[in-house]
Amino acid sequence: MKLTWFKKGTIYQIYPRSFNDSNNDGIGDLRGIIEKLDYIQSLHVDIIWLSPIFSSPNDDNGYDISDYCAIMPEFGSMDDFDELLKGIHDRGMKLILDLVANHCSDEHKWFEEARKSKDNPFRDYFHWHKPAKDGGPPNNWMSFFGGSAWELDENTGEYYLHLFTKKQPDLNWENPKVREEIYDAMRFWLNKGVDGFRMDVIPLISKPIGYPNAPNVGFRKIIEQVYANGPTVHKYLKEMTEKVISKYDAFSLAEGVGINEDNAGLYVNTDRKELDMLYHFDILECTIVNGKFEEVSPFDLVQMKRIFKKWRDAIHNSGWIANAMGNHDFARMVSRFGNDKEFHVESAKMLITMLSTQNGTLNIYQGDEIGMTNISLETINEVKDVQSLNFYNENLENQKFSKEVALEMINKEGRDNARTPVQWNDEINGGFSIKEPWLRVNPNSDKINVQYQDKDENSILNFYRNLLKIRKQYDVFVFGDFEEIEFDNQNLYIYKKSLAKKSIIVALNFTELNQEISSLTMTEEYKVLVNNYNDIATKEDKVILKPYQGLILDVG
Repeated sequence: MKLTWFKKGTIYQIYPRSFNDSNNDGIGDLRGIIEKLDYIQSLHVDIIWLSPIFSSPNDDNGYDISDYCAIMPEFGSMDDFDELLKGIHDRGMKLILDLVANHCSDEHKWFEEARKSKDNPFRDYFHWHKPAKDGGPPNNWMSFFGGSAWELDENTGEYYLHLFTKKQPDLNWENPKVREEIYDAMRFWLNKGVDGFRMDVIPLISKPIGYPNAPNVGFRKIIEQVYANGPTVHKYLKEMTEKVISKYDAFSLAEGVGINEDNAGLYVNTDRKELDMLYHFDILECTIVNGKFEEVSPFDLVQMKRIFKKWRDAIHNSGWIANAMGNHDFARMVSRFGNDKEFHVESAKMLITMLSTQNGTLNIYQGDEIGMTNISLETINEVKDVQSLNFYNENLENQKFSKEVALEMINKEGRDNARTPVQWNDEINGGFSIKEPWLRVNPNSDKINVQYQDKDENSILNFYRNLLKIRKQYDVFVFGDFEEIEFDNQNLYIYKKSLAKKSIIVALNFTELNQEISSLTMTEEYKVLVNNYNDIATKEDKVILKPYQGLILDVG
């Protein structure tokens, strides 16, 4: 019987390049993570997810892999990895690695061979196509990062497919040799003792037969209808699970790009024997239109409630999901969904109160536990993210926005916001490194940092610690049945959760004003489990939530 230890767990995502620099070269590394394992354990998390640590030219910060079984030299050695893995296990935690199986680097030996000639044995490891009649790309597919998804290889006169940067050619999973190469790489790490994989863009591995043109719909729909959910994706995932994952006490977490609530069960329902869980993008992208950060809409609380509900209804009794409001691909959680100015502390605490009480495995991203915020980069020369740079350069060509507006958009939703180094103290570069870091440290590191918050019992950091400790004690947080209260209220998010004989009420204020809850009366029987303020205001026994207040009440 497959174990399900991961369901109640909390996943802590580390972006190694920005976590902690042990050798002061400006780049985070494995030994830097080793130095902070006691800190990570103090958060009461269960699983550490490392963004890619494999050899890479770093066109997309490690998501372009040149060797699946080697450590990126900037990050350290295999001995460092082995020590890290042992340290994690010795502390009772698990480790999952980021498996990038849809594409590799154009500097991988497979692609270097494939582009030598049309009859090279590695040619069929990738997607090649003759030019269109006009000599252009074979279809109208666009890259996630802008521009055509096809790149002409001058040596052989054919185009290769890259759904991401041109240095990330898509692997051809129709070739069984490719699948076995990936499976062998998975076995290599599982045999070392890793506990599973987060699978990058895994719904994209099966391409539509004949590479048809994409319809004239929004980019998010194109992802769902063309790039993801291909004709053989489930065949491959069943094969991968049967041949690899099922042989170990390990689990698979899918990045659910292109998956919706209607087809999610095909990926994660237990009877399917494919993936163990996924995280979807509906919450992460709920302010982003058509999957493009230059098109944003105001935050809508009722819409967020609908998203949580529809996924809960789709998955709760048959499969499993992970919940995330931040990761390495999105701007900071408190800057997007809270108030990172006047109510920085309160809103950061309120958001994790909500996220930790949604059904599923909890995902938190490094730095969110101290309320790290977006950074304001002053010039385009400071931007490192390839997606943001491509957007900026394309905008220069089509002149849709001014340079100033384009940079403002990048500062609001760009991926560098999540990748600024972790702020450990108020010393130079936030204690991340003595040398100038690869990406500028947020100037607010003198006020927002681990060292300061560690000593403050009312800090965001200690709130996270307390909340995650309580979450381990109450199964109702993770598995409880939902009863929505005042569902259409645009200011308050209130729900009751019940499991067996235990019930809790969660009440959250998403505004900068006091909000009276007409449906909640305090009684002496209620026990306060979590409160991001020191008290609870009432008016004729009705609860009044202060700005960004979040409560969890044990009601029996």
